[in-house]
Amino acid sequence: MKKIMLGNEAVARGLYEAGCRLVSSYPGTPSTEISEAAAKYDEIYAEWAPNEKVALEVALGASMAGGRSFCAMKHVGLNVAADPLFIGAYIGVGGGMIIAVADDPGMHSSQNEQDSRHYAIAAKLPMLEPSDSAECLSFVKAGYDFSEKFDTPVILRLNTRVSHSQSVVELAEREEREIIPYEKSPAKRVMMPANAKGRHVVVEKRLEEIAEYANECPFNRVIDNGGELGIITAGPSFNYAMEVFGDKASYLKLGLVNPMPDKLIRDFVAKYQRIIVIEELDDVIETHCRKLDITVDGKNLLPLCDEFTQELLAEKLLGEVKPYAALEENIPVRPPVLCPGCPHRGIFYVLKKMGLYVSGDIGCYTLGALPPLGALDTTLCMGASISALHGYNKVLGEDSAKKSVAIIGDSTFMHSGMTGLANITYNKGISTVIIVDNSITGMTGHQQNPCTGFTLKGEPVPQISLEAVCKALGIEEAHIRVTDPNEITETEAVLKEELAYEGPSVVICRRPCALLKYVKAEPAFTVDTEKCIGCKACMKIGCPCISIVDKKATINATLCTGCGLCKKLCKFGAIQG
Repeated sequence: MKKIMLGNEAVARGLYEAGCRLVSSYPGTPSTEISEAAAKYDEIYAEWAPNEKVALEVALGASMAGGRSFCAMKHVGLNVAADPLFIGAYIGVGGGMIIAVADDPGMHSSQNEQDSRHYAIAAKLPMLEPSDSAECLSFVKAGYDFSEKFDTPVILRLNTRVSHSQSVVELAEREEREIIPYEKSPAKRVMMPANAKGRHVVVEKRLEEIAEYANECPFNRVIDNGGELGIITAGPSFNYAMEVFGDKASYLKLGLVNPMPDKLIRDFVAKYQRIIVIEELDDVIETHCRKLDITVDGKNLLPLCDEFTQELLAEKLLGEVKPYAALEENIPVRPPVLCPGCPHRGIFYVLKKMGLYVSGDIGCYTLGALPPLGALDTTLCMGASISALHGYNKVLGEDSAKKSVAIIGDSTFMHSGMTGLANITYNKGISTVIIVDNSITGMTGHQQNPCTGFTLKGEPVPQISLEAVCKALGIEEAHIRVTDPNEITETEAVLKEELAYEGPSVVICRRPCALLKYVKAEPAFTVDTEKCIGCKACMKIGCPCISIVDKKATINATLCTGCGLCKKLCKFGAIQG
């Protein structure tokens, strides 16, 4: 049977058909849908882990037990999982293991544009890179056999376009795999120095064997159309190249991008007068070709930044600028914005009003950096808001702690914020931390986390209490405060009290995401134009429901959730509901 699937759905289908037993992941766009789709198969145990490091360790444990396992993450998540990744390369597998990492060229939903192929090279692990949904499925299935054949975890490199585009796949039945019996082998699995030295030799030998296998493996293929031009490419760049050059060029499409073949590349380039390497982000394939003393065009013509398009390749490689239809009217831009009724809006209004330094984190609330709220000063990486604030306050002293806060979401706190808070209490810090608890992992599309009371498969479990965790990490119970961020007067008063306290404190701003199904919208608010003086105080919260028409505020009833935050800002009683 054939079906149109997202690349991520096709990966999940490949897991099912290949007999995968366990999936452990942390949500991260553009990888999230893989685990969500896998969870729909009863034969696969699937879970959300608190972070990517834990997810990879769980998958490694399942592999050691002899079952086929999988974990998925976005590219920056692989930074978090790097420790077990590198050690997993030395240990190898029991049952086959695939690690999916989804890169984000163009940074559609990410804070950087790193190229995960460097991790495969550094960790000495094989990496597969599919170009479409059909290859997502087939590479996963073949990848498990590959993993078991060479006793190695296999990295599957996706990116935004492959993960989130749809194409036709051919479905098959699930092949149940027997659990591979466990055999005790400390020399293979206990990575203390004496054992690790021997395993490093094994890893290098394995990499040599895979490099030889790359010359004839099913993941790499040649499309010989004759002519003078040969193109070496991988991933979605292959699709763009095919659309631009068609049968006017021949192609070496690399599906196994680490280690890369030597003989196959040399045989391919010998047939053509000119070779172009087309790859997004860094010059990984191009560098390998140059090591083989092969002259190629690549990054001398194509950019290192951003994702490629057919138009870009046509312009940079053929000098063709294709005309496009210009719109007669200018369409206004639609910047990302906190949703109508977002529970984070109130706290950012308060922080901006108080003029505080705000150490930010990764989540929906990162949008608090945008005007008119403009509350955030920094955003680094998951969990960094707390640790960075501690360093900021240690350098600038006690006075700075009275004028600064860290802000972090409930899911991000569980991911990597707890250790930062432990660092504050352990090292006599006096920083104030705000946990914005919206009862879900919102940024990646409403995934459960340890604080929500439900698993990835929707099973009810005990909720982890943020208050109890903070107390256990050394925060005095009297200085763990809970507020409703929409009650801006109360929230401001609580913040002032905790900022004045000469010790560490936590303020939990608890209000569920307005988009959760159980959160019912209240009737929309309206504006009495007779009372409205056009002061624009209601515009300070950046609510997309509110606009100014003819110098008066107006509220879009279709968008308004009736949260009432704007009403609290109007001193003239013009906003009613």
